[in-house]
Amino acid sequence: MNITERQKAILFAIIEEYAEMAAPVGSVTLAKLFNVSSATIRSEMGKLEEMGLVAQPHTSAGRIPTDAGYRLYVNSLAEQGNDQISTIDDKIIDRSAHALEVRVNSQSRADFAIRGAVDSLVELTGNLGLATIGDQLYLAGISRLFTQPEFMDNSRVRSVAKLLDNLEPWLREASPGEPLNIFIGHENPIGKTSGVSLIISKFRSPFSDKSYIGVLGPTRQNYSRVMSLVRHAGNMLEEIL
Repeated sequence: MNITERQKAILFAIIEEYAEMAAPVGSVTLAKLFNVSSATIRSEMGKLEEMGLVAQPHTSAGRIPTDAGYRLYVNSLAEQGNDQISTIDDKIIDRSAHALEVRVNSQSRADFAIRGAVDSLVELTGNLGLATIGDQLYLAGISRLFTQPEFMDNSRVRSVAKLLDNLEPWLREASPGEPLNIFIGHENPIGKTSGVSLIISKFRSPFSDKSYIGVLGPTRQNYSRVMSLVRHAGNMLEEIL
């Protein structure tokens, strides 16, 4: 894919604005951000759309990211580590990581520690939290997930429910091997049309060498923050347990 640095910067700005506002991002907003004309932004957005990285909902002139656009963004975050996270985000992540640690360290049993970490991820990200505890899948925050605007559509809710019903056996069978695994939208093994991202960290626990903790949320989310917190939760649980 032949994408310029400016096009990449515009794509990433669309992703970050959309995560914040939950509404298609227009050329006027981006023109102010990049200090160029709206016509220039519209031209670049058109090229991004041709590349399949953004889409234009029929009800709006603005653009929203596609799964492919999110994948490019997430890969860039993973390659650059924390370099792309602002100082403000860094402070928020530090405070959130500390809250996670306090919650987990107050537990005397391994299963309670894992549940505590999941409950913290729910509170800190607004997503559904999940973890494997032995052969069981612990879920928390389902109501939080379904209050997101993406899930006003009942077909999406059913697709998410199907994914959750099949997630534990899929994790056991597929055993994703990376320390941090990210499945965006159609990349999910089940519920491909549900419009969610599954972000999970693998860790060793007394229950299994391949335990998992993570979140399930809309594809529209703050990936840099959520990825950092899920990675931290996995590392912390492995260290403590």
